[in-house]
Amino acid sequence: MLVDTLRFGPLDVPEDKRITMERPILGFEGLADFCLIEVEELSPFMWLQSTENSAVAFLVVNPAAFFPAYRIEINPKEIAELKVRDVTEVETYVIVTVPNDPQEVSVNLQGPILINTENRSAKQLVLVNSEYQVRHRLLETIESVSPPSYREEAEVPA
Repeated sequence: MLVDTLRFGPLDVPEDKRITMERPILGFEGLADFCLIEVEELSPFMWLQSTENSAVAFLVVNPAAFFPAYRIEINPKEIAELKVRDVTEVETYVIVTVPNDPQEVSVNLQGPILINTENRSAKQLVLVNSEYQVRHRLLETIESVSPPSYREEAEVPA
């Protein structure tokens, strides 16, 4: 399938890479067909590109890349909508917001996107009664889990 994208121009996307939103992304209720675009230089980030509107694409990332303790409780009805047989069939992504100030890059941990990798159906959840927020700053997270620099490790008390 040929997908027109604003960022990358026309892309040939295999049918098995298409994603159908069973529950749309908030604010984009009219769009149901998407695909994930991997760009090697951006890894672990990817683009969730609308196949219906070339201007609509979301930068996404698997939250485990930055938040290893990220866990969500999902109502069995939510999983049933995606026709999931085994939880290993589900991939989780969160939308990344990139404002003008790179210090303010954040992820929406309160609205994860679940994708059934077997049937390529997806939905965005809105977590209620959750400790997660819509804007979790990535830079703070990276700094809090980064190993000490070489200089800090090399310092020896006199």
